[in-house]
Amino acid sequence: MTDIPLWLDLLVAALLVAGAGFTLVGAFGLLKLGDLLKRLHGPTKASTLGVGLSLLASMLWFAWEGNWTGREFLVTAFVFVTAPVSAHLMVTAAMRVVPGCAPPPRPVPPQD
Repeated sequence: MTDIPLWLDLLVAALLVAGAGFTLVGAFGLLKLGDLLKRLHGPTKASTLGVGLSLLASMLWFAWEGNWTGREFLVTAFVFVTAPVSAHLMVTAAMRVVPGCAPPPRPVPPQD
């Protein structure tokens, strides 16, 4: 085990606190926002960023110690790819199933 410098400790701590803050905001948005489409923004935006910051802190910590294997990078890439895709699929399904969730019809342009 190597000695970790103070600047790295502070950076990792700041990333973990920021990640926890974004995850908390995402969870709060999931609980407090009104309808389904608004509730999807909490987990897909803020929580994804919170998990990404936490994994970045883990990558920095283990890279400094020499134990970095790349797993954190793969998990981060997986989360950042799958979260928007799953949110899009949930919105598409909700627009087909949930009444009142479909967007309003597009206006018809005037015919000359």
